[in-house]
Amino acid sequence: MPQQTDQPIIDVRTIVPRERHPLIFNTFSALQPGQSFDLVNDHDPKPLYYQFEAEYRGAFGWDYMEQGPDVWRVRISRTS
Repeated sequence: MPQQTDQPIIDVRTIVPRERHPLIFNTFSALQPGQSFDLVNDHDPKPLYYQFEAEYRGAFGWDYMEQGPDVWRVRISRTS
């Protein structure tokens, strides 16, 4: 059963693939330290994690809230 959350949610399952990463990174850029959002996807967004590592190392949190097999939910937070 999915965890209930009051976090903003970006469900990219219905978004055109080329628009997903810009939406996610724009949302992240608008966060203040300590804020976060939940990303919902139909697969493990591990490549996105590596992109965050390359661009925001030390400034973000990545916490799996749900790990498949059909739905993946990751809480992405701004730490600094």
